[in-house]
Amino acid sequence: MKKPISLDLRERIVAAYQDREGTREEVAKRFKVSVGMVKKLLAQKSRTGDLRPRYRFCGRKARLEPEHGKSMRQLVEQQPDVTLEEIKQRLGLDCTIGAIHWVLTRMGLTYKKRRSMRPSKTGPTSRRSGVGGSVPQDRSTRPGLSSSTSRRPRRT
Repeated sequence: MKKPISLDLRERIVAAYQDREGTREEVAKRFKVSVGMVKKLLAQKSRTGDLRPRYRFCGRKARLEPEHGKSMRQLVEQQPDVTLEEIKQRLGLDCTIGAIHWVLTRMGLTYKKRRSMRPSKTGPTSRRSGVGGSVPQDRSTRPGLSSSTSRRPRRT
């Protein structure tokens, strides 16, 4: 993110325009800022009377508020196997499933379902060979043919 321009420069830009030292375009060129920046400063000055950077008002507004986080925590504590879709429906949230997942992760709540019992002691279902990987079979392809997936043209 770029560094905001100084308060002194902001004040000089607005003063130059208000003293009719040029049009917005000329003031922007003189102070080496964009015309949009000049417009933004003039609007901010007339709307709020202040020219300081407004960090807290920038960016996208959150759809999930801290109160929603508290409700989600209570719901997950009451019913640990609740799905994200169920959380969205029960709390009447207007956001994406990903946003709910992100909030739960930020709160330190893991959502991975765990088995409630020990894993079974059943052995592996396929035979393991002593050598890593598969053992090549003799005559896996007919002599004179490649193991390519493309077929050889037919002879007519």
